[in-house]
Amino acid sequence: MTYDPFDLSGRVAVITGGFGVLGGSMAEGLAKAGVRIAVLGLEQAAADAKAAQLRELGSDAFGIEANVLEREPLLRARDEVMKRWGKIDILINAAGGNVARARTDAGPVFGLPFDAFDEVVRLNLHGSVYPTLIFGEAMAERESGTGSIVNISSMAALTAISGVLGYSVAKAGIDNFTRWMAVDLARRNGAKVRVNAIAPGFFVSTQNRAVLVNPDGSYTERSQRILAQTPMGRFGDASELIGVVHWLCSDASSFVTGTVIPVDGGFSIYSGV
Repeated sequence: MTYDPFDLSGRVAVITGGFGVLGGSMAEGLAKAGVRIAVLGLEQAAADAKAAQLRELGSDAFGIEANVLEREPLLRARDEVMKRWGKIDILINAAGGNVARARTDAGPVFGLPFDAFDEVVRLNLHGSVYPTLIFGEAMAERESGTGSIVNISSMAALTAISGVLGYSVAKAGIDNFTRWMAVDLARRNGAKVRVNAIAPGFFVSTQNRAVLVNPDGSYTERSQRILAQTPMGRFGDASELIGVVHWLCSDASSFVTGTVIPVDGGFSIYSGV
């Protein structure tokens, strides 16, 4: 049989936030590639429902209720995956999103509630750090094979985007955390575990729909500004994240670690002129 560096069949993935718009699309892409998937989420019913969809796509998938901000549930989830499949090859940290109370569009940033800032930073930074420490340990300790950790950054980590201070700070932290973990794991374990991130541009999701789309279906003023700054002139489709995630999880990217790859229609490189 000819070796295919993109082949992911039989690998085991843990996906946090795997039933959101972006995380769910990544999960579906990996399911179609023959990856066995554990879907982690706060609600068992939602995780189970997504796992059922993934099984229809050919994946051996199941759901696990676990809070990404709590150590013991993450440890139990790791044990459950290891008991079922005996290994973890892939971790995708897709849990996250902005917190409505942490938005600062309506007035001066000085009124931002401290607890709302803490909440959005914990969800988007700690919510990737903690699963990486728990599941990454199992990946680093395995005797054979390699692993890939994929974090989710954002355009908000690269430039100042109004209204999302806490989210921006957290995603900038994700960029640094990605590089830090990539260096530490490579120095200690060689090529055994790689750590990379993708930085999605603007995608319409459940969380941001009200900010980007008017009730009549037209784009808001904020959307129009975003599209004017995006050379491709459109929002991304969640399925357009699958290709880069598949590549980062496969042997085709075996010498790639510590990168943050934009998937943004050119938003991050356009000066606006």
